[in-house]
Amino acid sequence: MLLSLDDAELFFKLHNTLFGFISQRLHVGSEEITAPPDFASLPQQSQLEARQAFCERVDLIDSFVAENPGHMTEDELAIVSSWRHKVVGKFYILRDLKKYTVFLSSGDLPVAYGVLALRQPFEELVGPHLPMMVDAILLPFKDKIVYDGMLKFFNISFGPGIRRRLNVSYQAAKDRLGVVTSLPIGDSPAPTSRLVKIVKKKPAATGGVDDVMNLINGLTDQFCRSNLNDEYAALCRKLTAKLARKRPSPLASGKPNTWACGIIRTIGWVNFLEDKSQKPYLKMTAIDKAFGVASSTGQGKSKTIRTMLKIRYSDPEWNLPGRANVNPLAWMLNLK
Repeated sequence: MLLSLDDAELFFKLHNTLFGFISQRLHVGSEEITAPPDFASLPQQSQLEARQAFCERVDLIDSFVAENPGHMTEDELAIVSSWRHKVVGKFYILRDLKKYTVFLSSGDLPVAYGVLALRQPFEELVGPHLPMMVDAILLPFKDKIVYDGMLKFFNISFGPGIRRRLNVSYQAAKDRLGVVTSLPIGDSPAPTSRLVKIVKKKPAATGGVDDVMNLINGLTDQFCRSNLNDEYAALCRKLTAKLARKRPSPLASGKPNTWACGIIRTIGWVNFLEDKSQKPYLKMTAIDKAFGVASSTGQGKSKTIRTMLKIRYSDPEWNLPGRANVNPLAWMLNLK
């Protein structure tokens, strides 16, 4: 889907004026620039240098808004100011939908963005054969997300296995945040009640343990960031990875939501999550409820994990980093 013609014209007006200002301020391409140039007419290398500066220096946006060299309106300056919330990186252009094109970030915790093209549809830019990996800058524009008009393509082909993993990552991203269609991403995570709606059947056998692991990671990430903290999320990922590496992996059987529940319960058990003096504090039954799992099932899955990996109370390997200084077992030495 494209921006409207008027919005596309406005975007390029703002973009070219800002980047012309950056080119002048940093003397990009020439030390003799004394007035903001027509950015679109600059050599490609100069455009790329200005683009890199835009990525690295938020202060350039602040200076532009303060000086307003283009005599913009308050609404136009607000749009430019919002570009401090840009998202820069490598993305998989995953699928072309009616309302937007899905860009999936390539980091450890993928986010799915719904992006609008500017003057030319993405299908014409990248072709019909998706996924495609690109280097891009995503920008907020009014209540939408667009890209900055430049895409760097990677000549990579994706086999069936990678395509399946990308689809699993996309599903996990949607379960965690939905498809993000405005920036910045809201501070409030998706409501926990959404977890019970996630498909409880394990993926097809062709997907493999890695696909199951990605699903579980998406579930635990969402729950921990909604109800606990990032330290819990990181330890849950570590525990999931350890279970995935066992041969045969127990993750190959059972439902992802039940494993996610058991994994969070296990990390909570080690760190006395039900102790009201602890922060964060949470009842184990709240974890079961969030994943639509019976308390006896959640408790049983946690016990299975603890027995399998020989995990004990205050186990240093699974202790929250923030609690290391209050965990006596972390400082014990085994002298023989």
